[in-house]
Amino acid sequence: MSKTKPGSLTVKELSTKNWGDFEAVMGKNGGASGCWCMHWRLSIGEFMEQKGDGNKKAMKRLAQRKQPPGVIIYEDDAPVAWCSLGPRAEFPRLQRSPILKNIDDEPVCAIACIYVEKKHRGSGMQSAIIDAVCDYAASAGYTTAEGYPVEPAEGKRAGADSAMTGMASAFVKAGFDEIARPRKDRPVMRRKLK
Repeated sequence: MSKTKPGSLTVKELSTKNWGDFEAVMGKNGGASGCWCMHWRLSIGEFMEQKGDGNKKAMKRLAQRKQPPGVIIYEDDAPVAWCSLGPRAEFPRLQRSPILKNIDDEPVCAIACIYVEKKHRGSGMQSAIIDAVCDYAASAGYTTAEGYPVEPAEGKRAGADSAMTGMASAFVKAGFDEIARPRKDRPVMRRKLK
């Protein structure tokens, strides 16, 4: 499934066919410290044990499933970002998080990670990426999107390990509302899709 956005953003499900584009976005280190976007899908022990190549292989297996583990976002046919998304149940570590645990039992499309390719960071495109991902989620049948962004203190920057969930300001610009704030720098945000 692919969805074109005004401004030439296109969203495509991760599969073995576009695996090379995923690798291009994630870079040699596989995102932050060999994550390959497995952070929310594994226990901390499993994650650390297979950090790097093991996580990469695990994500490649997920890319072979019928339900994709996420989407690649393209600008003018060039891969510029990755978004890990799906039902909250797909992310066991998110479910167990004391900070980001379920607020209620509403079924949501969890936007667990937004990883912007290095040369496109700071470009201001994150809200457009989130908006394009929400259009994809709506077309895939989801009615609500939920995000777990970081909101650094004024004058501070988020580090790679915390910025992976996106920036709160970009979610607000993409039409999300805060529904909870379990920690000063961690709002939980939602957007109705239909």
